[in-house]
Amino acid sequence: MRSRFGVVVFADVLDHARIDRILDMGVVWGYLLSTDRSVGKPMTRDDILDAAAQVIRKKGYHAASMADIAGAVNLQKASLYHHVSSKQEILLELLDRALEMLTARIAPVVNEAIPADEKLRRMILVYLQSLAENPDLSSVLLFEHRSLDKKSHARHVPNRDRFENLWQSVLREGVRARLFDCPDIGIAVRGLMGTLNWTLTWYRPDGALPIEKIANYYADLFFNGLLKK
Repeated sequence: MRSRFGVVVFADVLDHARIDRILDMGVVWGYLLSTDRSVGKPMTRDDILDAAAQVIRKKGYHAASMADIAGAVNLQKASLYHHVSSKQEILLELLDRALEMLTARIAPVVNEAIPADEKLRRMILVYLQSLAENPDLSSVLLFEHRSLDKKSHARHVPNRDRFENLWQSVLREGVRARLFDCPDIGIAVRGLMGTLNWTLTWYRPDGALPIEKIANYYADLFFNGLLKK
């Protein structure tokens, strides 16, 4: 059946058994693939990625299936492939999204006209806040990047390196200003990032320690160490 606008009327298609004779079936099929049928609203790629991050965080990348992700957004598994081609594509895009989000939060701090030690302290706080505010996306970034295949990993590494370089640039700035004594900036950044990243495994928003206090403690420890002066 056609409406006067030349588009198949959805209810008519559902009411007729001989669907294969409907010339505009492609239009309806595209609608089916792109709609959350529980509420009838269009399904977006962002909806799928948000749901995928939740599923992967809960089950782990290898245990999470495309059927799990499809079910989280009320799609059939076959319909999910209308939006994404593979689980690897989802993982890579989630990692890219996470790095883009973190870069957007950290880069402005790097560009502030303040001393390097104040800048680094501020970066630590903003980074931890960003992880805590986006637990699903952050968990995928920190704990599932090793699940990338070789091709996807090669695409991911330059983005990761650009983000790490933001931290390295501040340490280099501090060394030039004689604020820091840091013979190996690469190791220093990896050590700091490892500490910050692991916080996501034990931090609780309703816990005794607010994220600001944790950030200040890490900054003091990084700058001053454990030995008494």
